[in-house]
Amino acid sequence: MRLTALDEAAAAIGLKKNQAVAEARAICPKLDVVEEDPEADRRLLDGIADWCDRYTPLVALDGRDGLYLDITGCVHLFGGEKALLQDILSRLFQMGLDARGAISSAPGLSWAISRFGNGGVIADEEMELVLSPLPVAALRLEEETVAALQKLGLKQTGDLIHAPRAPLARRFGAQLLLRLDQALGLDEEPISPRRPVASLSAERRLAEPVQAEEDILHLTGQIALSLKTSLEERGAGGRAFELVLFRVDGRVFRVAAGASQPLRDPRRIAALFSERLHAVHDDLDAGYGFEILRLNVTRHEAFDAAQEDFDGDRQKDVSLASFVDRVSARLGEDCLQSFQLRESHVPERSVTAAPAIRTLSSGKKSEKSSVSWSRGERPLRLFPRPEVVEVSLAEVPEGPPESFRWRRMLHRVSRSEGPERLAMEWWIDGADVQARDYFRIEDDAGHRFWIYREGLYGQMPPPRWFMHGVFA
Repeated sequence: MRLTALDEAAAAIGLKKNQAVAEARAICPKLDVVEEDPEADRRLLDGIADWCDRYTPLVALDGRDGLYLDITGCVHLFGGEKALLQDILSRLFQMGLDARGAISSAPGLSWAISRFGNGGVIADEEMELVLSPLPVAALRLEEETVAALQKLGLKQTGDLIHAPRAPLARRFGAQLLLRLDQALGLDEEPISPRRPVASLSAERRLAEPVQAEEDILHLTGQIALSLKTSLEERGAGGRAFELVLFRVDGRVFRVAAGASQPLRDPRRIAALFSERLHAVHDDLDAGYGFEILRLNVTRHEAFDAAQEDFDGDRQKDVSLASFVDRVSARLGEDCLQSFQLRESHVPERSVTAAPAIRTLSSGKKSEKSSVSWSRGERPLRLFPRPEVVEVSLAEVPEGPPESFRWRRMLHRVSRSEGPERLAMEWWIDGADVQARDYFRIEDDAGHRFWIYREGLYGQMPPPRWFMHGVFA
């Protein structure tokens, strides 16, 4: 067993990472050792990252023990960079976390100052001066590169800043110069946020935390009202929303809701979250209350501001959309399914089921959905998988069966129409798949079926018959 992490007190008495626990106990018999739990550490870091969303939506993970926050455009909301950094560190300290932080225009420099310096806010003209006394390990280099630099006497970053670059590149590669330029702000370094950034967002910071569900929904409606103007300026409406609740103890809850049509109406948006809060009521622990509420529009589409007509068709569409939205919010988006046509002539592939909340349009029929078959050509009920039919006698070579047995019942054919040959899709099923000959058949009791023959008589293997659907 070896040490994987140390606190400041352990480092002060000479303990080091990767040191054997037995050796560490020999140095300090009263050493308190806790078994490492990487999953718990990851959950803690994710929780802190969620909590940091109150400062900026651009939060990225940095390894196992760090975070990057892109605070561009957010500093004025907290009284400046120093006030922002002080607020973050003091709040984390009150939650029992001893953290270090730094603010600069270069992520690499902030990383170095946070881990090897004293933190703080570094101005652009101070970047080289602050970076110079730090060890070369502050440049985020590989351990082998750091060891090789130290053997040559290049122990501080300042030793590399004014050194000739060509010999360094030949000896240690371009990665060394890249890390040096990133720390000095000479080379840009992108930050990848852990969550997608919302297209529109509004929040409410409360003087007193709220706990009741009615208060949360009331505030959600007010926040949605403030988003209405921004949506109108874009000519858009929200299709996917996210309500972010920041609890006073640092925990963050995210409640997502979707709409079948682009929405701007604050009342309908609040109604979506009313159903969602009922659905997640047991998982939403208000604790001592929520101090910040944020409403994000994660997806928006063009808003059709069509006027309602006199016969009420527009109102019917709105009522249907509202019903789909509320049911999907309460029971999940998969509870209501609708069907869409696909580019395939194979019957079982020509239609696919999708959540109604995603496919319900604003009253406009798409080009694909306007194409349909008459009931006389395709059955009302199509089986998802064709069922085997036993045929004892059929007209040879391409005629319909005289009788067939399906689901242990014998049916005698009185009328038939066909065949209608459908070739399979060789790019999916392969080149050896056989074509299908479909028949519309009516038995002597008046029942109508849609069956097909796979293969031809006189060929090997012999043909097989299948039931694919029934008519009304």
